[in-house]
Amino acid sequence: MNEPFLNYHHLRLFWEVARAGSLRAAAARMHLSQPTISTQVKALEQSLDEQLFDRSGRGLKLTPQGKVIMDYASEIFSLGSEMLRSLQGGGGGDRPMRLNVGITDSLPKLLAWRLIRPAIQAIPNLHLCCVEGHAQELLGSLAGGRLDLVLSDEAAPSTLPVKAFNHLLGTTPVVFCAEPTLAKSLEGNFPASLRGAPMLLPSGRTAWRHEIDRWFDARGTRPHVVAEFDDAALMKIAASDGLGIAPIAASMVDEAITRYSLRPVGAPVKCGFPCYLITLQGVMRHPALAAITMHAKETFDAGTPPTGNRSKKVRASSAGKKSSSASRKA
Repeated sequence: MNEPFLNYHHLRLFWEVARAGSLRAAAARMHLSQPTISTQVKALEQSLDEQLFDRSGRGLKLTPQGKVIMDYASEIFSLGSEMLRSLQGGGGGDRPMRLNVGITDSLPKLLAWRLIRPAIQAIPNLHLCCVEGHAQELLGSLAGGRLDLVLSDEAAPSTLPVKAFNHLLGTTPVVFCAEPTLAKSLEGNFPASLRGAPMLLPSGRTAWRHEIDRWFDARGTRPHVVAEFDDAALMKIAASDGLGIAPIAASMVDEAITRYSLRPVGAPVKCGFPCYLITLQGVMRHPALAAITMHAKETFDAGTPPTGNRSKKVRASSAGKKSSSASRKA
């Protein structure tokens, strides 16, 4: 049986339309007429036996299958551009090693970056591509070969169509933090002081949120949940604005103090989350993955929470820097 034929010219026109968001914009960029582009995109849909755009309503919107084709097309044409740059440079340079990483939207991005950074330092010519999304979407991309790994706060389920391997990188405790005035009013009788207190929490669909809820239930300490967030950075910003208390991964508390001016309410507690590196291989053959796993312990060990005297030293240091800066300006 013959392999189906893929017309790469048609694929390129589809890719340009998807990037531009409309036939008109793509036609202007490609110096082609709109009917020509429309005809060839429809020819691609017929050859694939898939509808790639939802043409109802105003504008063009990618269908779920169109998003899959778009991901592949982006990689194909990125590699093509890379090939041309290599040829123009004389062809003597080594081709960069690629690492396609999926990061679940519930995983703190600073933590993800600290885990990925050793791979970049170990492989100078590494071409890194990071994608953020829901765990289910990212695991689908992993199964389809579009990602090399997924960093997640929960393990891959056994229901995936392919065998996935969950490599536990570490588990972080949690420190509840708030803006200084609110934190000071709650630190005397922690954790009982959290009962009825304004709380900012991760989204209810995340594994981390379930762990936090179990911790509250076990102590009969239910706070007043005033907001829920998918984005950990946005949750910290809201906490710094005085909206409520935010749970912070212990390894990120230094950042919460220095960047967001937050203050720990009490000692670290065991309602944190694990961090998994999920791959389709049990053995870390990719050098970047080996670098990530080798240095992961350093990332989690670096999270000794700055409570008590240490938090005061951090704040004093921060205040000293501001005072020094003000003196220089004066």
